[in-house]
Amino acid sequence: MSAPTAKASKKELNSNHDGADETSEKEQQEAIEHIDEVQNEIDRLNEQASEEILKVEQKYNKLRQPFFQKRSELIAKIPNFWVTTFVNHPQVSALLGEEDEEALHYLTRVEVTEFEDIKSGYRIDFYFDENPYFENKVLSKEFHLNESGDPSSKSTEIKWKSGKDLTKRSSQTQNKASRKRQHEEPESFFTWFTDILTQYYLVPDMDDEEGEAEDDDDDDEEEEGLEDIDEEGDEDEGEEDDDEDEGEEGEEDEGEDD
Repeated sequence: MSAPTAKASKKELNSNHDGADETSEKEQQEAIEHIDEVQNEIDRLNEQASEEILKVEQKYNKLRQPFFQKRSELIAKIPNFWVTTFVNHPQVSALLGEEDEEALHYLTRVEVTEFEDIKSGYRIDFYFDENPYFENKVLSKEFHLNESGDPSSKSTEIKWKSGKDLTKRSSQTQNKASRKRQHEEPESFFTWFTDILTQYYLVPDMDDEEGEAEDDDDDDEEEEGLEDIDEEGDEDEGEEDDDEDEGEEGEEDEGEDD
């Protein structure tokens, strides 16, 4: 009679286990729903924080303007400040050709202006003295971010003087069949103003960086070749020294025989 009782107890255990599983799944589902509710509150606070931060940024942007102006006046007292800055910039310098550097000697001021709401974009203005390359006194480029976050840009049309269009000259002088040639003579800096949509920041393309990497590999191979030549030269010198030593020893032996 004890066996049926044991079977009944096993059924009860199984039933209790199933009930516990159902309760656990229900609790998990409720927890997930509560997590969504909490996350919605966090997102709401993040949006509120962004609005507050934006107001602070707008406030301090206005407060910084007099200092920007003062800094610009001080920079104007330093000859060739901007061309020196561009040439020594690790990224911008990769965009500069020799004639670009000549043209940038006439660059007197650079200003970056964020749009009123800040988050929608900014404008960069380049101020030039009278120069032999183009008529414009100011070259500008604007970057915009739409509501979906996609960037767009528009630039000043450069009014080149006759025969001085550096963007055309650059494309004509480049040897497209040689990567190394392209690296030595990059596209003109001023092509940046002709691109309808380009990088959001003024940096060289990834292709240029890959080209630099390939050039570095070539340079390494050349250096290794030079090292091999040097080592062979050292070995030849060593052999010559050995020959001279043997010759001296031979002369000493002849002297002793005499």
